[in-house]
Amino acid sequence: MRPDTGWRFNRLFDAPHRLAFAAATWMLMLISLWWAMVNLAGGEGVAMHWAMAPATAHSLLMTFGFMPLYFIGFLFTAGPKWLGRPAAAARDLLAPLAAQVVGWMVFMLAIHGRDPVFGQSVGAIGLGAVVFGWAGVIRRYLSMWAASRVADRVHPTVVAVGCVFGLIALAVAAAGVAMGDPPLVHGATHAALWGFVGLVFATVAHRMIPFFSAAAVPSLDAWRPLWLLWCFVAVFALEAAFAALDAVATIAPHSLQIGRAAAEGLTGIGLLALAVRWGLVQSLRVRLLAMLHLGFTWLGIGLLLSGVSHAVAAAGGAPALLGLAPLHAYTMGFLGSTMFAMVTRVSCGHGGRTLAADDFVWRLFWVLQLAIVARLVAAVLREASAAWSVALIAAAAVGWAGVCLAWGARYGHWYGTPRPDGRPG
Repeated sequence: MRPDTGWRFNRLFDAPHRLAFAAATWMLMLISLWWAMVNLAGGEGVAMHWAMAPATAHSLLMTFGFMPLYFIGFLFTAGPKWLGRPAAAARDLLAPLAAQVVGWMVFMLAIHGRDPVFGQSVGAIGLGAVVFGWAGVIRRYLSMWAASRVADRVHPTVVAVGCVFGLIALAVAAAGVAMGDPPLVHGATHAALWGFVGLVFATVAHRMIPFFSAAAVPSLDAWRPLWLLWCFVAVFALEAAFAALDAVATIAPHSLQIGRAAAEGLTGIGLLALAVRWGLVQSLRVRLLAMLHLGFTWLGIGLLLSGVSHAVAAAGGAPALLGLAPLHAYTMGFLGSTMFAMVTRVSCGHGGRTLAADDFVWRLFWVLQLAIVARLVAAVLREASAAWSVALIAAAAVGWAGVCLAWGARYGHWYGTPRPDGRPG
C-alpha cells in the first residue's frame, strides 16, 4: 500500500510550527494580496470605501496580522529547547491561534464598510479577539518560562518582555480603533514595531545568526557577547519611545531631534559594522545564511537613513527628507527579509528537508529585495515625481504580494504533508 503523501489538515497538529506557520502564512498571503489590490485600485483611480484610514488598517495588519503568528511557531519549537522543557503540543495552541485568525477576518471586514462607526465597532471587536488569542499564547509561554530550571534564560526572558509589550500595544491600538483615534493607533502600532516585533527579531538574531554562521562557515566564530544583546534592547526601547512620542508631539524639541539623529546614525553605522563582523561577506557563499545576514543588514540601513532624515530636519531642512524610506527599510527590509529567511530555515530543518535555499527560494528572495528598493525609491520621489512614486509603490506592493503568495503556497503545502524523511514532527 502506497503511503499517503497528500495534504491533510490533521497533519498541522504534528508539530507546533506546522499549525502556527500555516495560520501565519495564510494571513500573510491574504494581507499582502489585499494591500496589492488596494494600491492597484488607487493607481487606476478606482474609488474604495474606507471605514477607517488606509494607513491605520495597513499598519495594524502588517505589524500584528502575521508576524506574531510566526513567533508562536518559533517560540513553541525553539522555546522548549532553550528552556529545557518538554516539547509543546500543537493542539494546545489551536484555540489562541483560531481566536487571532478569526479576529483578523472580522477586522478586515470592518475596513471597507461605508460607515466609520461600523469600522470602529466591528474593527475593535475583531482586535479584541486577537488580543484574547495573543494573551492565551503569552500565558502558555510564561508558564513554560516559569517552570524552566536552566541557568541561562536571558534570551527567552527578553522575548517574553517583548511579547508582553506587544500585547499591551495591541490592546491600546484596539482601544484607539474603538474610539476613532488614529494617532493613538499609530503610536501603539509603531511602538510595537520596535519594542515587540523588532526586539524579538533582534534577540533571536543575537542568539542564532552567529551560531548558524559558525556552523556553516568554519572560519567564523559564534561571537555574541551579552552586552551586545543589552545594546539591542536599549536601541529598540529607544526607538519604541520615539515612535510613541511622534504620535503625540507635532514638533519635537530641537535638542531631542539632534540627539535622535546622532543616536540613530551612529547605531546604524555600528550595526553595519556588526553585520560585517558576523560574517556578511563570508555568508554570501551559503544562500540560506546570506538571506539571514542581508536581512540583518537592512536594520543598520534603516536606522542610518532615519538618522540622516532627522539630522536634515534638525538643521532646518525638509522635516521628512526621505519620507517613509527609513521605516520601510526597517519593516520590509529587516523584518520582512529576516522573516523570509528564518521561516524558510525552520520549515526545512523541522520538515525533514535539506537545510538550504534552492533556486526557487533564492530567486524569490531577490525579487523581495527589488520590491524593498522600489518602495524606498518611491518614498524619496514622492515630492519630485508623484506619478513615479505612486507607480513604484504599486510595483513594490505587487512584488511583495507575488513573493508572499509563491513562497506561502510552497510552505503552506509542506505544513500539511508528511516529512519526506519519514520521521514524526
